[in-house]
Amino acid sequence: MSLQPSTSVSPAKAKILTKRPDDVVIVSAVRTAITKARKGGFKDTYPEHLLSHVLRAAYASVNLDPKLIDDISVGNVLPPGGGANAARMAALHAGIPETTSLNTVNRQCSSGLTSVNQIANQIKAGEINIGIGAGVESMTMGYGPSSMPSSFSPEVLTNPLAEECLLPMGLTSEAVANDFSVSRADQDAFAAASFQKASAAQKAGKFKAEILPVKATILVKNKNGDEEEKELIVDADDGIRDGVTKESLAKLKPAFAKDGTTHAGNASQVSDGAAAVLLARRDVAERLGLPIKGKFVFAATIGVPPRIMGVGPAYAIPKARSCGAVSVLEKTGLTKDDVDFFEINEAFASQAVYSVRVLGIPFEKVNVHGGAIAIGHPLGCTGARQIATGLNIAKQYGARVFVTSMCIGSGMGMAAVFVSEQ
Repeated sequence: MSLQPSTSVSPAKAKILTKRPDDVVIVSAVRTAITKARKGGFKDTYPEHLLSHVLRAAYASVNLDPKLIDDISVGNVLPPGGGANAARMAALHAGIPETTSLNTVNRQCSSGLTSVNQIANQIKAGEINIGIGAGVESMTMGYGPSSMPSSFSPEVLTNPLAEECLLPMGLTSEAVANDFSVSRADQDAFAAASFQKASAAQKAGKFKAEILPVKATILVKNKNGDEEEKELIVDADDGIRDGVTKESLAKLKPAFAKDGTTHAGNASQVSDGAAAVLLARRDVAERLGLPIKGKFVFAATIGVPPRIMGVGPAYAIPKARSCGAVSVLEKTGLTKDDVDFFEINEAFASQAVYSVRVLGIPFEKVNVHGGAIAIGHPLGCTGARQIATGLNIAKQYGARVFVTSMCIGSGMGMAAVFVSEQ
């Protein structure tokens, strides 16, 4: 796929392209490969092990003394034991000293971006100079019925919107498709394009710059049916499939409703993975001689009806809205034409198609190398993964401004604006 970045520079775009000493800059952004839960290369790897790898790479790849990292925030949706202990253990294992603090955060599918936003805002406020925003998820180990409480307050559930928060995600996809007339054919065409773009990018080696190879051990059955350990280097997304077409997807049965349109081929994959983004104040990065890959500009969140949670990006991104919350384009003064490309998480094809249509974005500017339908969606990791992917795409195509966004379970959306300086 060929991306054509915008050559025009509006006053708003010129403003965010201007370099200032107090900018929050991205020094490094790295991710593991994204692998299929319960089947892929990380199925037997603990999430804290994945997290340790990307945390170490985030600072070691730019020769930063880890003692200079002030704080770390880690997005994690399905953490065992609350998550903070395992994430802290990962940071210590990664060579980061005990003097560096850490917290975990759970804003569902935007957790990785929320962590980056937290660190960026701490830098903006003058609380810290250098920090890491990261995300990790082992859906192999954490996803499923056991991750849900056995019951909720009956009184709270008397509120209809509160009760809607418990709708299975697949049914929220069906609600978006039904309410906004997103056809099965359009969903399958979008999903097929995601696979095709990802497959082409993988074959051309376009993901290599953003992926950290990780040595993993998996359990496999030998010819006697006994389990034995096998070591391998995981350096490629293993959910990407070649040869997927809208016609092949049309043969799949609906997964959530008998007459539904959402199925295994047009929904995001259940996956394992981790990503980390090292951020710093610009003058500090320059003083330390650190490379600068890009700049964090602004992020915004918004609530939407839980029943149609997938519409979140359509409300978090645009320039004009009727509600009081501020969207990323509204705050920055940018228009969609100022943005070279968009990384919009593909939780489901239904919600991604709806969001792109409502925003009026050309489909060729969305998920240039494919999205979560093809690559996978490790819940807490995705928001940080999109930044690593976005910076990689920007460098390859000479793009400057990009937006990342995702819908969020229970009815929210989040989006952020970044500038590439590569």
